[in-house]
Amino acid sequence: MSNSADSPGGPGRRAFRHPARVLTAAVFALAGLIFVTSANTAKGTNIRTDSSLLKLSDLVQQRSGKNAQLDETNASVREEIDDLVQRDDGATKTENARLKELERAAGTAKLSGRAVSVTLDDAPPDATANPGYPDPQPNDLVIHQQDLQAVVNALWAGGAQGIQVMDQRLISTSAVRCVGNTLILQGRVYSPPYKITAVGDPSLLKKALDDSPAISNYLLYVKAYGLGWKVDEHQAVTLPGYSGTVDLHQAEPVR
Repeated sequence: MSNSADSPGGPGRRAFRHPARVLTAAVFALAGLIFVTSANTAKGTNIRTDSSLLKLSDLVQQRSGKNAQLDETNASVREEIDDLVQRDDGATKTENARLKELERAAGTAKLSGRAVSVTLDDAPPDATANPGYPDPQPNDLVIHQQDLQAVVNALWAGGAQGIQVMDQRLISTSAVRCVGNTLILQGRVYSPPYKITAVGDPSLLKKALDDSPAISNYLLYVKAYGLGWKVDEHQAVTLPGYSGTVDLHQAEPVR
């Protein structure tokens, strides 16, 4: 029996080494295919910085800016309508007074008077727990929707005649919503710090803030982790009228 198949140069050893060469060639071929595909996809550009690949955050910011422009246009048109109404000789003084009262109640007219403002902010980036408190979780260091809503609710309870969040007036259909650490209010996006201003009796407004259990809970996090909390009193503030649409899109009649 020949032993050539077992020798280093025999056919047995060559048969064992052949698949390794094929596998190596296949790996190089696959790598080449990946490089070619990547080049065709990029077409000579940097895929990571291609301006056509807009981030969702960029899209949200663009939409927020567009909504702000629409609000300004709507406010301008509303002022023109108000001027035309004032020139209508057919309307009686009583009717005009009633119209003004409805505008004030709806929040579409400017409102001036004494006020209180509340500013809330995230904790500093390097925030740590003060002595006696557990280490913070990420959610402990940012403002949440419930915190903003607690302030708004307390100010209404304190007899606020009107409330503005950031640069927008709240009305009965306004919804204060947070996504992550950003505020979405009436189609526009805001980042902290958040400022809430209410026109009314400052002493009653501040008492309502002090009496709120939800705010008392928030103040524990202020003490523990350094969340922002500032209350200011103002002798004269003018809130803008609500300038967005007043149409209802989701409400259904009661049957």
